[in-house]
Amino acid sequence: MTKRSASPRAARRPEWAGRNYVLLTASTIVTSLGAHGALIATTWAVFESGGDAGDVGLVAMARFLPLVFFLLIGGAVADRIPRHRVMVAANALNFVSQAVFAVLVLSGTAEIWQMMVLTGLCGTGQAFFNPAAEGMLMSSVTGEQASRAFAFYRMAMHGAGIGGGALVAFVGPGWVLAVDAAAFAVAGALRAFLDVSGIPDRKPGGGLFADLREGWQEFIGRPWLWSIVAQFSVVVALIGAVEAVYGPLVAKEELGGATPWGIALAGYGVGTVAGAVLMTRWKPRRMLLVGTLGVFPIALPSAALAIPLHAVGLTLVMFVSGVAMEIFGVSWMTTMHQEIPEEKLSRVSAYDWFGSTALLPLSTALAGPAETAFGRTASLWGAVVLMTVVTALVLLVPDVRRMTRRPHGAPAAKGAVPAQGTSPDAEGALGRNG
Repeated sequence: MTKRSASPRAARRPEWAGRNYVLLTASTIVTSLGAHGALIATTWAVFESGGDAGDVGLVAMARFLPLVFFLLIGGAVADRIPRHRVMVAANALNFVSQAVFAVLVLSGTAEIWQMMVLTGLCGTGQAFFNPAAEGMLMSSVTGEQASRAFAFYRMAMHGAGIGGGALVAFVGPGWVLAVDAAAFAVAGALRAFLDVSGIPDRKPGGGLFADLREGWQEFIGRPWLWSIVAQFSVVVALIGAVEAVYGPLVAKEELGGATPWGIALAGYGVGTVAGAVLMTRWKPRRMLLVGTLGVFPIALPSAALAIPLHAVGLTLVMFVSGVAMEIFGVSWMTTMHQEIPEEKLSRVSAYDWFGSTALLPLSTALAGPAETAFGRTASLWGAVVLMTVVTALVLLVPDVRRMTRRPHGAPAAKGAVPAQGTSPDAEGALGRNG
């Protein structure tokens, strides 16, 4: 009887979709409904309070500064204590900050300095959450189907994000922020039920700084890892300036307001879902090479805004960019899962996130002054050129071109040189969302 009752349930759920994976995916769907819209809502809240492009850049900088500052500490903490506790605490902080932000915006009393403080708290929460969440997700998946699991996870995340992005087009920024706050509360409750009993206990280290040094050795010993992270420090910084400052400004002045921009971002979300669906079936052997080639189309939205294209054309370009981002994202997460030891995932992920977001505060703060100095069109074309150049440079790294997918449990390729103090299986990766 037990076997009979269990088999239909097993048939409905793939072998790789264990309890933790399901909980992580469900909670991510919930937070994605609010988070994608909240980023856009913050920009429009600044405009509605009388702010300009410079104020938008300052509020964005206030979010990204603590995100960058606390990432390495967050990664070390997540490898020392149960990761789900770090995630729940971060969600609680995000819930409080977004709830207060929503009340201020809905009451019409929000001031720029208040927005900066509250988005700064949200950035702090994300700094501790991101490395813990990435390590937890990697630990929840095993076997040959890891890339499919990551693709389904990202498909669910971005599918929910479509609704969040479109929400801005139909309701005011205050209500979007309220939805975001509620989403953090629900997701935190779900993540509290994650089971960490199957994850091996981590041996006590020599302290926080010793853990950070060990993570740095894991990171710097892999040329393909640090070179791609360096590439994304530029790419993410430019995307941040475009999406937080230039995109809303073009929408406001050229396309008719928040609705076209919200729809264009929803188009990007549809593209990410389509890309994730593609990656559930496609397993490129040279995953880093394919992923890096997928970065080139990510520059297209900047070009579309520079022209600027009509809202329909912009949405189509955003769709293509979303597909390309998922080809990179799934390839990168699969490489991380294949190459990095489980007990060091959060620390390596923290260096990955730190490097990739390090220039975000600067780029968002300088977006307004750059527009004044060079003009918006020239600034956007400059972003296109920089993204293209740094991506082309990464292709010069031999490991990026040669890294191949290995069967589960197979040793590293002959001649591979592991980083100092790591096993021959260890090398590293990322899962970027742009």
